[in-house]
Amino acid sequence: MKSSLTIVLFFILGLLAGIYDLVPSFLANENLPTVLLCVLMVLAGMNTGSDKEAFYILKRINFRILLVPIFIIAGSLLGAAFVSFLMNDLSLKETIAVGAGMGYYSLSSVIISRLSGPQLGVVALLSNIFREILTLVYVPILVRYFGKLAGIASGGATAMDTTLPVIVKYSGSEYGIIAVFSGIVLTLLVPLLIPLILDFFIF
Repeated sequence: MKSSLTIVLFFILGLLAGIYDLVPSFLANENLPTVLLCVLMVLAGMNTGSDKEAFYILKRINFRILLVPIFIIAGSLLGAAFVSFLMNDLSLKETIAVGAGMGYYSLSSVIISRLSGPQLGVVALLSNIFREILTLVYVPILVRYFGKLAGIASGGATAMDTTLPVIVKYSGSEYGIIAVFSGIVLTLLVPLLIPLILDFFIF
């Protein structure tokens, strides 16, 4: 939760800098978001690729566990689609793209900002941060009423790192492997899903 609050704090600082015209001129370069996105993609790839334990876990995974991230993706996108009918300012495509962030707020918000503008990027940043925070807070209730996989589903991509301890605490250590596997798969799919939705979804 501390990392999420730090991100929110920096967002607020950036917002205030923009409001009071304190942004340095070199940060206004239109090519800067693309450069930063490329750097972030490289770092995300390096982080995943250097995690030898993650690849060891993948070798131990039962085929049926492959369904966990698939159902999480389906549920996240369907949930986002439902929310679109409650909002007038965002299209169905935009809300689904935000939902496709899967809690991976740092990367998803940058991709969405680049492809669809900073306003939707802010929505993606905040909604995915809230997804992580709500998971950290409400996992005990989710597990109690919806089963031991509920915390993993709620955490999305964060189930492999920031929300993993609370998932293991309330679902059991045997669900730790499932959480890490699901988080890895979702982390790898986020940068593919969002561009596909924004570029090819017609609604």
